[in-house]
Amino acid sequence: MKKNLHPEYRPVVFRDASADYAFLTRSTATSAKTVEWTDGNVYPVVDVDVSSGSHPFYTGRGRVIDTAGRVEKFKQRYGKS
Repeated sequence: MKKNLHPEYRPVVFRDASADYAFLTRSTATSAKTVEWTDGNVYPVVDVDVSSGSHPFYTGRGRVIDTAGRVEKFKQRYGKS
């Protein structure tokens, strides 16, 4: 493999400020901001808009869209009677 071709793969903290949720994982993402993690080490931090802590699918606060009856409504409106 060629040297210096791929970005550095290192521990990075991803933080969702809207849900007060952060997790440490490995990534090639870069950031000038840093944060001290619970283990006492300092890691780069990437702020994200949506995470599993704030996404409605994972939190259960999603709204249910009525999908039942859409075919029937279409047939009633545009189908032959």
